[in-house]
Amino acid sequence: MAKNAPNGRRKQAVASPGAVAVATAPPAAAELPSNATWQRRHLLDVDDLSRAEIELVLDTADAMKEVLRREVPRVPALRGTTVVTLFYEDSTRTRASFELAGKVLGADVINISAKGSSIEKGESLIDTVLTLQAIGTDVLIMRHHASGAPYLAARHASFRVVNAGDGWHAHPTQALLDAYTIRSRLGGVRGRKVVIVGDISHSRVARSDLWALTALGAEVVVCGPPTLLPVGLDGCAIDREERDPSASLRTGLPPVRVEHDLDRAIEGADVVMTLRLQKERQSSGLLPSLREYSRLYQVNAERLARARPGVVVMHPGPMNEGVEISAEVAHGARSLIEEQVTNGVAVRMAVLYLMIRGAKPE
Repeated sequence: MAKNAPNGRRKQAVASPGAVAVATAPPAAAELPSNATWQRRHLLDVDDLSRAEIELVLDTADAMKEVLRREVPRVPALRGTTVVTLFYEDSTRTRASFELAGKVLGADVINISAKGSSIEKGESLIDTVLTLQAIGTDVLIMRHHASGAPYLAARHASFRVVNAGDGWHAHPTQALLDAYTIRSRLGGVRGRKVVIVGDISHSRVARSDLWALTALGAEVVVCGPPTLLPVGLDGCAIDREERDPSASLRTGLPPVRVEHDLDRAIEGADVVMTLRLQKERQSSGLLPSLREYSRLYQVNAERLARARPGVVVMHPGPMNEGVEISAEVAHGARSLIEEQVTNGVAVRMAVLYLMIRGAKPE
């Protein structure tokens, strides 16, 4: 694919004769529906993605998983593409998996942190975006502490933007990899009971998971202390039964069932996903103590006995073992936590590939 060089000329990506087929289509891409074209310039959230769009990402991730299983997991599909990761917050899993995803596909990957960059000297987000545009960036992977920052970047950029997490708002690729992990392990998402436990109000992962999983037909139950749930979320389940969308419109979230008793919520669950509890929630008065939270909401072996046989456990990481999840469960046979990390590379490869090679010509 051609791209704009900084001097305005067109630069052509060149592949060796034996790699032409791989550069234009990853393994199994021919098995995708003929009309499976990615229509979106940016990936900022999953709340407006259709079920077909989500499934396209997951199907493409299957092909990318095959690439990762090769003896030499490298293809030149994105050769000549420049991917920049710009992180205003610390990250291990997301940043490393995006970097690896780009490199496996043959892209040039540049990593920028707010620390040690011009950002520390007071450079604005818009000026940073314009600088990256001037050096020939094709895709920007961006994490920011302020909700909505990737939208601002997308508004001023000529390149594509992927939201790698913004404030409490959204983390779309985490939701996609969670859905992919459930589908890979359980054979599908539709009809599965997924219980999400913890601080829903302050979790960008939970918000994106709610949209992705409900779009794929899962029965989603959220569980946590009332102080850690979005105001009005209780009304979504009632409005869903009465076919009244007003509560969902007020909360900005899809209709889900709400439980405050974890023992009751977990009954019959296929998937239990627990969220990291940030310790500042106690200091801000939202919790009496971490010990009290662990007593009521820790996912442990005793509670998992109430779920369906074969229940799996997930966590977006990093974990506070002994707080929201017991060490026995976190590292036990039911845990998919490491599998989530592995699948994150394939899903982010799929996102990059679709945005650059699978996109509808503009």
